[in-house]
Amino acid sequence: MRSYLSMAAILLMLAMFVGCGKSEENTGSKPAIGNEQKNETVVAITDSILINDMVFVSGGTFQMGSNSLTGNEESKPINTVRVGDFYLSKYEVTQHEWGQHMPALYYQDYGSGSNYPVYFVSWYEVLAYSNKRSIAEGLNPCYSINGSTNPDVWGIIPTTPDKLWDNVGCNWNANGYRMPTEAEWEYAAGGGNKSHGYKFSGSADYLKVAWMEENSGDKLHEVGKKEPNELGLYDMSGNLYEWCWDWYQEYPDITQPISTGPSEGKFRVERGGGWDRGVNACKIVSRYYFKPNVSYGGIGLRIARTP
Repeated sequence: MRSYLSMAAILLMLAMFVGCGKSEENTGSKPAIGNEQKNETVVAITDSILINDMVFVSGGTFQMGSNSLTGNEESKPINTVRVGDFYLSKYEVTQHEWGQHMPALYYQDYGSGSNYPVYFVSWYEVLAYSNKRSIAEGLNPCYSINGSTNPDVWGIIPTTPDKLWDNVGCNWNANGYRMPTEAEWEYAAGGGNKSHGYKFSGSADYLKVAWMEENSGDKLHEVGKKEPNELGLYDMSGNLYEWCWDWYQEYPDITQPISTGPSEGKFRVERGGGWDRGVNACKIVSRYYFKPNVSYGGIGLRIARTP
């Protein structure tokens, strides 16, 4: 009997030992599960940065400007304009995208984060950004100064009006990044060949599509938080003004095509209104302008490409 009891005790001890071994194996497997969760978190953080897809805009003829008071005096008179096919970024260029190619900027209290649009950028800086990004992605850069397309040899970006930088050339056949022309911008903001004729980009109700003085809370907002327009473009009304290529001049008093704008001027065109501006500034036809060396908290950019 004792021998049976001894045997049973031994078997019980062996079972307990095996059980403990299995428990240690399970415990040992937990770090692997933890690593998988950590990797998932990293992916989630990466995915939280928006991808600024380029939207294809099929070219066409449209009525640019306005003869009424729906825009501002600079929007008169209407011109019949033809634009070709082009690509335009779905969102305004974000702070994350800018930081991949340009020195870090100091952002004040208007809004800071990967998916906030970049601001405090001058027209001159957009030239450098466009070429740097084009070169980094293996595309043919559009802009040249003194025959060079390499921004690193252009010299320091000027903070005052600069004749050399004002005489920049643009290769419109290159496939790299560039600013849209004013005509391209207005055509795309209006929905291109899918236009519904809205006053604002994507809606007759500015509150659906635009961050502006009335609803912005006196600050900038992340891109893509309002409804898109007919082409799937976001924030073309409100949030930030956006630089265009063109020199600013009053529209001609005759109907004629406008391609890349005037050959000279004092100011460069900006479009779209902004978080600190009123309703009229956010209308598709409204025009504004600033010196190309100017940068402030209400202006950013959207990039285009030639197919």
